[in-house]
Amino acid sequence: MNSAGADATSPATGAVARPRRRVPFWDNARYACIVLVVLGHAIQRLIYDSDISFAFYLALYAFHMPAFAIISGYFSKSSSPTKTQMARVITDILLPYVIFEILWTLTKWLVEGQANPNITKPSWTLWFLLALGIFRLVLPYLALLRWPLLWTVAISIGAGYLPNVDSTFSLSRTLGLLPFFTLGWWLREHDIVARLRLLDFRPWWLRVIAVAVLGAAGWAAWNWLELWKAIDLRHWLFYEDSYADLGGEEWWAGGVRIALMLLAVVLAAAFFALIPRGTHWWTVFGQYTMYVFLLHSFVLYPFRETGILRDAEPTWIWLPLVTVLSVVVALALATKPVRTLFRPLVEPRPKWLFADPQLAGREGHRSDPTGSRRPR
Repeated sequence: MNSAGADATSPATGAVARPRRRVPFWDNARYACIVLVVLGHAIQRLIYDSDISFAFYLALYAFHMPAFAIISGYFSKSSSPTKTQMARVITDILLPYVIFEILWTLTKWLVEGQANPNITKPSWTLWFLLALGIFRLVLPYLALLRWPLLWTVAISIGAGYLPNVDSTFSLSRTLGLLPFFTLGWWLREHDIVARLRLLDFRPWWLRVIAVAVLGAAGWAAWNWLELWKAIDLRHWLFYEDSYADLGGEEWWAGGVRIALMLLAVVLAAAFFALIPRGTHWWTVFGQYTMYVFLLHSFVLYPFRETGILRDAEPTWIWLPLVTVLSVVVALALATKPVRTLFRPLVEPRPKWLFADPQLAGREGHRSDPTGSRRPR
């Protein structure tokens, strides 16, 4: 499914191997997911004054990060990591995390006049980088188990009962979303997509069902909004707080998380069913989602802190406008000029850090948080 880049010579035969064909669906899905991430953060300031924005927000958060985790798992390997793969965890995840944590500390100090540096508490969106690093580190061990999916579901549910499992090193969200990452890996491991021809078989009625499912989620979010506010569903969808902190002290509180996980899988499946299969002018941007992921929060930061989107009426103008601008931001941050400018921060290659400097080389490097390789 990944592009191998330039032709490579086989060490066994000496023949030149043909590059693997890149499947446009996955790049389309990556870009669609990162647009939803940007959109979710962009409309956050609208939800305090607009019920329809709040309903849209809830419907979006019900599945967009689980969908992102599923794609991340699909492109992750469970075999024993090589030195190069181990180095990539450092260069592609840990170093960008440290770099952008420092940048956020400086930003808060310059803008707000105060900062509390704490690398154990990820700033805003950076929690997913830590989660992704942990996902990849534990996956080889999970793959050794019988029923790994079942175990991760049990871990996710159980973590909610433990108040000491909190946002330190984003552990609560990591354990909460672990089943979705494992589901993505399981789909690839058992070749489900190819065996069921999921990328080839997409009749019109399947798309109608997908639209109906997503529409039903939006309808339920809107029509029962007061209930969702009363039970604080928004924070349940973050997979971050313990059940007790969410007001779910009852023994059956884990059942709420089970229901939310099932809902997320259904909505993510409907979302993927609507993703275009062919190559489009924007498909290439799906290869550079790491830039969008790490940089978009700085673009949105002024809107978040100044309150410029508070009391933004009428909603029928501002919500579509913010939606369109989210797509534009996701496009702009993936363009070549932006990548060239910010590559040292997003894709650091510090040869001085490694005993073998070649481990910091650019060959086969990744440029998005789902693990996709792009051509050299």
